[in-house]
Formats: sequence, structure tokens, C-alpha cells
Amino acid sequence: MNRTIIDVHVLQTVPPSNLNRDDTGTPKTAVYGGVRRARVSSQAWKRATRRAFQDLLDPDELGVRTRRVAELLAEQITAVEPSLDGTTAMALAAETLYAATGSKIEVPRRKAESAKKKGEPEPPPESSYLMFLSARQIDGLARLAVQGADDIKAYLKAKENKNQAREIADTRHSVDIALFGRMVADSADINVDAAAQVAHAISVHQVENESDYFTAVDDQNEKAEEAGAGMIGTVDFNSATLYRYAALDVDRLRDNLGAGRRPDQPLDEPVRRAVRAFLHGFVASMPTGKINTFGNHTLPEAVLVSLRSARPISFVSAFEEPVLAPQGSGGHLRGACTQLLAHVSDIEKAYEVTGDKSWVLRAGAATEPLAALGTAVTISSLLDEVSNAVSERLAGQTPQGQDHPA
Repeated sequence: MNRTIIDVHVLQTVPPSNLNRDDTGTPKTAVYGGVRRARVSSQAWKRATRRAFQDLLDPDELGVRTRRVAELLAEQITAVEPSLDGTTAMALAAETLYAATGSKIEVPRRKAESAKKKGEPEPPPESSYLMFLSARQIDGLARLAVQGADDIKAYLKAKENKNQAREIADTRHSVDIALFGRMVADSADINVDAAAQVAHAISVHQVENESDYFTAVDDQNEKAEEAGAGMIGTVDFNSATLYRYAALDVDRLRDNLGAGRRPDQPLDEPVRRAVRAFLHGFVASMPTGKINTFGNHTLPEAVLVSLRSARPISFVSAFEEPVLAPQGSGGHLRGACTQLLAHVSDIEKAYEVTGDKSWVLRAGAATEPLAALGTAVTISSLLDEVSNAVSERLAGQTPQGQDHPA
């Protein structure tokens, strides 16, 4: 059976920076091919991609991941029914969330004890772990809570109402939930398997972390006898040409999202919008670690996108042998492009990978070797052509998800 999978390969040069640090403040690294590489965790770039969605999608297409989900739901309850006060809305939210997800919503003990010692009001209740719900799920649960507001516990004891709460929490998923998945520890049956897989970005060459020793001068210190820095410190950094990779299972994405959000939308419209947002967000986003210190606002020099029919294929093995900068001239990008071209050609020939559409977005003479790997595009034409190709693949297929038009 043919599948619909999008592979995204990115080469991106980042100057001195600390995009993603460990518990000691040092940029993360990994040993690959016997040498140490710069590394940016998949979680860091998924977070950056999700944040980019705020500029690419409508608010009702997104979700919120938080332990303070009861506050979020209580606010929506009062928006639906303004006559309910905050305390009542919070109680309704806690009971409704418990019915929908099985997660107990309680005031954290430490926070409660701290507030009591300080003579402060009791803090709001929270879930014991991050809860990921879409804006439409929050709205649906709020409306259900309002319906049972007279006696919410009795209302949700009724089997049909409890089932409705669970159905609301398991349908009408947001784009970010459909892409990156959701785990509900207390109700595994409403977990969402992620449609997107994001690899840890690694440098194509060997990297050694460095330290910047800095001082800060006290502007008010003008006395010669107090000469010296007002503060001293160090910050670790590295610079790298990164290989980034992500795979998007469009079939799973379609099933997670379900049918069109509105009756006037084509059935594949949610998938098209999600594919465009993911491609744009993943390619153009940047983790914000130490961004004010280093200002490392680069964009990728090369992006290769392929529409697969069988399985995803990462080309990270192109860099198992680290790229060596030429003596005298330096630079890793040209060598990375040359190694990537050779590896792609060898792998696709050996495994008889034929007929998959590919597109190449590139900038600069150093990326010229990659021109042979696909149709040349800009970012806008890349988004248009990939989303159109996805629509052609999905034409006539019915989503398996439980979503319903709004």
C-alpha cells in the first residue's frame, strides 16, 4: 500500500551560539562517526516550530500544553456563561477534566503549604503533568460543563455525559497535537500518536565548545580606587553547519485531524494547512536559547523536500565521515552539499528509490551541487507545490479520524 510521507532535510550554518544547553549551561553535543558534534535536541526545534505556528495558523487551529489547564477551562466556562463566578467555574473545570481525561485536578501540596505560610490565598488547582488540549476541545468541555453546572458530579456520573466528555477530548484535535502527539497518562486510550518525527540536529563536522569570558562595567562607578568590572562571567558556545531532518506521515496527520473544520471546506483543507505550517515552521524557525547574547538569526542555506511513497529516509549517514574544511579557505557548507549529493544518489540507486517527487530550496554558490536533486523552488513555491502534491495523493481518500465538521 502506498503511503504519503514528507522528508525534510536542512543544511543550516549557525554562527557562535548556544541554541540548546545542558544542565551545566554548555551547548549540547553528541559523538557521531567517532568525533564530537554540535547537537540541538529535537524537543528544542519542535518547540520553536510550535511557536512559529502562532504566526502561521488561526488560534482555533492550535492547542495549549500546560499543567494549569483548569484555569484555562474555567476562563472559557465563564466566557460561555458569564453568570458563573470564578470559584464555581474552577470547580466545574476540575470535575469536567477528571471525567474527560482521568487526571485529578488538585492544588499542588507544596504550593498550598507555601501560600498558607505566607498568608496568601490558596493557589489554583493543576494537573499532575502537562495536559495538551486544543482550543476547540477546551470550548467543547466548557459548554458541557455549563450544561451540568447545577450538579456537575451527578451530571458526569451519567454514562452518556461522561462518554461525551471523553469524546470531546479525543476529537477535533489541533494541528500541533496532530503533528507532535499527546500522552495522557491516566487515559491511554485518548493518546494521540505523533504524525511528525524530528531528529536531533547535528553538525556535519567536528566541533569543540568554547567559552566567552565577559565583564560588565558599573556605569555609576567613576572612582579610580574602585576601578574594575562590576560583574564577570563566562558563557559557552559553538558554531556549526547543522544537518536537520524531519519526517511527516501525512496519512497519520490526516487521520489525527479528521474531516474539514467547516462544511464549506474541502476534506483535505486541514491537512493542506497543517503541511504548509509544518514545512514553513520547521524550515524557518530557530530555537531561542541565548538568542539575545548571540543574535544567531540565520536561515537555512539548503532545504531538500521529498514526497515518499514507501518509508521515510534520513540522509544523516552522509556525514558519518565528518566534513573537513579546506586548508586555507575554510568552510563546511560546500563540502556538506557535495557529500549529501553523493550519499543521496548512492542510497536511492542501491534501494531503487524512484518516482518520488523532490524539491530543492537553496541559496549561494556553495549549495550548487544539490541542484541536481530536485525541482528548484523558493519558500512560497515549495509550500504551494508540496501541499498541492499532497492533495493529489489524498484525493478520494476518507480520513479515519473521529473529527466532525464544525
